[in-house]
Amino acid sequence: MSSPPIPFPVFLVIASLLISPSLSQTCSSQKFTNNKVYTRCSDLPALKSFLHWTYNAENSTLDVAFVAPPDKPDGWIAWAINPKDTGMVGAQTLFAFKNSKGEMVVKAYDISSYTSIKESSKLWFDVKVSAAEFSGGLMRLFATLVLPEKGKTTLNHVWQVGPSVSNGFPAKHDFQPGNLNSKGTLDLLSGESKSGASGDSKVKRKNIHGILNAISWGILFPIGIIIARYLRTFESADPAWFYLHVSCQCSAYIIGVAGWATGLKLGSESKGITYNTHRNIGIALFSLATLQVFALLLRPKKDNKYRFYWNIYHHGVGYTMLVLSLINVFKGLDILDPATKWRSAYIGILVVLGAIALLLEVITWIVVIKRKSNKSTKPYDG
Repeated sequence: MSSPPIPFPVFLVIASLLISPSLSQTCSSQKFTNNKVYTRCSDLPALKSFLHWTYNAENSTLDVAFVAPPDKPDGWIAWAINPKDTGMVGAQTLFAFKNSKGEMVVKAYDISSYTSIKESSKLWFDVKVSAAEFSGGLMRLFATLVLPEKGKTTLNHVWQVGPSVSNGFPAKHDFQPGNLNSKGTLDLLSGESKSGASGDSKVKRKNIHGILNAISWGILFPIGIIIARYLRTFESADPAWFYLHVSCQCSAYIIGVAGWATGLKLGSESKGITYNTHRNIGIALFSLATLQVFALLLRPKKDNKYRFYWNIYHHGVGYTMLVLSLINVFKGLDILDPATKWRSAYIGILVVLGAIALLLEVITWIVVIKRKSNKSTKPYDG
């Protein structure tokens, strides 16, 4: 029997580590250089941000620490309270960024409209103390605020990150889903921070699109490849491995097409917002997967002289799709910007699949080498 094709032992593990950024912390694990301790903290649902706070109801004082990675090292972060609405317009904002001397500073802005953003010395709340620092790729904004309405323990808050600062003025931020969904309500007493976009049907459809594609291209498809590559080495698994492989890949294709169609629908509804790389890879995956399905109908028999060339085509397209699928799943995660636990869970699945692939790689090579050894020592009978 021929030896296994091109090695595939730890591809999934390596790919996941190369494609994905390092895992973010949770708010409960964060510590500050000034050893400040806050009574509450929340992993905010967008922009990989965190909020720590202590609320003193007696004097209506709020100590906050907002932590987020800026788009670029010379970028900015901002946290705001909106006393009248749930969005950016009307937000009373604290910006943290590096000044021309490279020092971290905090400035206050009143965002009265999308086109009017002006620095202000007087906000809806009083700012008693403010400071900022930057280390480890994270900016940290510290402030002590005095809220004007005693007993008001639920606030509309907004947070944001940006790419640069020009002449001491924050440049416009991106309009990715994470930037658009970085708002919510904050309960100072219970510690809950609820996203303002949780009821948005479009956000739900985006989540459905992400889940369908992660399951199909990101999990079922790699499992189907593992089945075909390793189980066929064992004679006792023939033809069961083939039917398992076909079932897994056909299921991945059906679910993937549903996810792909959902993505096209979302794209048509999001005028002015385009994710070219993610979209183009998705179209390529759909096209290649469709070719693979039709190729199944044209699969030559084992003794056919064209079977060798069909195998080259089938394996080449399959491994190409595997690379593209993993890249696109992580592209989708970057776009959706879900809670850290979801990215961590998916990477954990890839690590498990990679470990299984490594174990099966070793076992199949042992079987193949032993099989070849037995053939070479068999007495000549004719």
